[in-house]
Amino acid sequence: MQEQATSSIAASSLPSSSERSSSSALHLELKEGMESDDEIRRVPEMGGEATGTMSASGRDGASAAGQAQPSAGTQRKRGRSPADKENKRLKRLLRNRVSAQQARERKKAYLIDLEARVKELETKNAELEERLSTLQNENQMLRHVNILFTPTTSIFAKELLMYISYLLGGIVFEHMLLNHRHCLI
Repeated sequence: MQEQATSSIAASSLPSSSERSSSSALHLELKEGMESDDEIRRVPEMGGEATGTMSASGRDGASAAGQAQPSAGTQRKRGRSPADKENKRLKRLLRNRVSAQQARERKKAYLIDLEARVKELETKNAELEERLSTLQNENQMLRHVNILFTPTTSIFAKELLMYISYLLGGIVFEHMLLNHRHCLI
């Protein structure tokens, strides 16, 4: 009879299979260092895992294991240690420095490309301005030639255009006007 009482007391102090699985899961999470909100609020189980025979010394072993577990759970620090925080801060500072240096290099390359583009556009602009000037002069000369060869122009206008073309250095126009005047006379 006493053996039955001893075995029933020992059986009641042993955790069930679901308690053992949740207890082992708790141990795994403690080892991994992960804390969830549920774990922070949870009160550790007093049962613990017993690894002994079903004797009086087994019960004492189970209660000693149960007491060791809460003390390990309460001594657990929340958050990171100062060394971990400093290490994390230094890594973050290093990442920021590297990122800032890369951003400066990208900006420098971008500015070099912009300066090269500015030089190209300035050169092209100068070429286009020169071409515009040439085309405007050519257009003006062609207008003078057009006036000379229209049938309604007077002799005075022809002589005036000859003088203007001479001043402009249009030797070809002068030659054309002289030939044209001889044809008219």
